[in-house]
Amino acid sequence: MAGSRTYENFPVWMPILANLVSILIYTAGAVILAGYGTGLAILYVLYCAGVEFRVIRKSCINCYYYGKDCGMGKGRLCSLLFKKGDPAKFAPQTIGWTDLLPDFLVPIFPLVGGIGLLIRDFSWQLAALMATLVLLSTVGTAFVRSSFACKYCKQRALGCPAEKFFSKR
Repeated sequence: MAGSRTYENFPVWMPILANLVSILIYTAGAVILAGYGTGLAILYVLYCAGVEFRVIRKSCINCYYYGKDCGMGKGRLCSLLFKKGDPAKFAPQTIGWTDLLPDFLVPIFPLVGGIGLLIRDFSWQLAALMATLVLLSTVGTAFVRSSFACKYCKQRALGCPAEKFFSKR
């Protein structure tokens, strides 16, 4: 990343867009799972909140952007919820597929549930919502991360376990 520009604080529109993609993913998933009842949709939203909370608690406390406006919008929130960790502990962390599994389950749960609903009673609206969920959780998330969140991240330049994991050849 030599010569690349990084942000000390990201422009406000970037974390807003990043969070909008996440909120749309969570909303689409909740709407799909609401086909089984409100209770399951609520449990799903609580699961999504737990996944976000886990990231903030485990990673953001040690990140360069703790207390700052990061590309994903979690730096300031983290500083409101937790004491600052040790930034020297961020880069040496290693992550694997088991660490990422909770994040990957966010779209998988409603997609599996949606398949069950489609088998029971096919609906083009549900199929379109499921396709939207797939696009948001793949293309949408990849766009947010590659186009600005990770691209201009100072922590990535300093060392990021996710960047190391996903850039493996």
